[in-house]
This record gives sequence, C-alpha cells and structure tokens, in this order.
Amino acid sequence: MHFATLFLGLIATTALAARLEVQERAAGDRGSYTVSGLGTRKKAVTSASGNTLDMAVAMLETDNMKTTYAYGDNKSGDSANFGIFKQNWGLLRVCSSKFKGQSASQYNNGAALNSDLAADIKALHDCQSYYGINKWFAGHRNGASGLSNPNTADINTYKNAVYWIQTQINSNSKYKTDDTRFWVDVTPI
Repeated sequence: MHFATLFLGLIATTALAARLEVQERAAGDRGSYTVSGLGTRKKAVTSASGNTLDMAVAMLETDNMKTTYAYGDNKSGDSANFGIFKQNWGLLRVCSSKFKGQSASQYNNGAALNSDLAADIKALHDCQSYYGINKWFAGHRNGASGLSNPNTADINTYKNAVYWIQTQINSNSKYKTDDTRFWVDVTPI
C-alpha cells in the first residue's frame, strides 16, 4: 500500500513539474532586444519588395536578418537552407521560379539567395503563393513531412510566432526601421 501511494505521489509530482515547465516557458518565450544595424537591414528588405511578414520570418530565423549562418545551415540536399528566411531547398526547387525543376543534388544553387536579397524575397513570395501561406509555413518549418502533415503543434507554434513578431512590427511604425529585434522561442518541447 505504501508503495502505491509513493508511486502515485511521484506521478503527481512529475505532472506538476511538467505543467510548471510549460507555464514558465509560456511566460518567458518572447521578447525584444536591440541589434545594431538591424534597422538598415529592415529598410533593405522593404526596398527589395519585402513586407512586415517577410521581416518577421527573417527576424525569427536570424538575429541580424542576414545570411551569416553556416553554409546551408549545416544541411545538404533538400534540407539545406538559404537566404535570410532559411528556406529549404526542397521547397525552393518546387515553388521558386528561379529554381523550379532542379534536383535535390543541385542544392548548392540555392546559395545565390545568400547574396541577392531581391531574389531571396521573390523566392519567398513565389513559394508562399505556390503553396498558400499555411502550407508554406508547414513546408518551411518541417520540409516534406510538414507538407504531408501541416497542422502539427510545432508548425502552429512556428506560424503563431511569426504572426506575433509581425504584429509587434506593425504596432509602431518605428519598428519597421529601427534596430529592435523581436524573438520567440520556437524550440520544440
């Protein structure tokens, strides 16, 4: 009898700890800080036909909205990511007019987006138009598996994070041109 009580107590304690972890994360999973030079980059995105949704995606993907991350995001083939939005090659070769019809092995061609902001934004818009915004979010977040199963909690968390960032940018016109970076923790729990 004592063992059963101890076991049930352990289960209740574990469940409480899990709930507290989720509550702590929910309370502190987003915010903002200043990144020197980010305002200049925001203006460059706007000048290259970008909008606040584009800024939000780029802001969630990198601190500085630049392509200074590891080549391909340390990935290859269809998983390799390019540009300030870190779009994966699997999407780009299907939906971007620049890469449509290329093979998985030609993923290095995606590196062109790392140095051509206008082409990067065009590829993003091509892909969002091709898939529709919700399916694009799914493929962007989880590649082929996301396209097959677009309504996972992880994909929805990512999508909501981008929309939250966009809402912050749109809440005050200064956020479209200043050095404020908004962030959300989208690490899967």
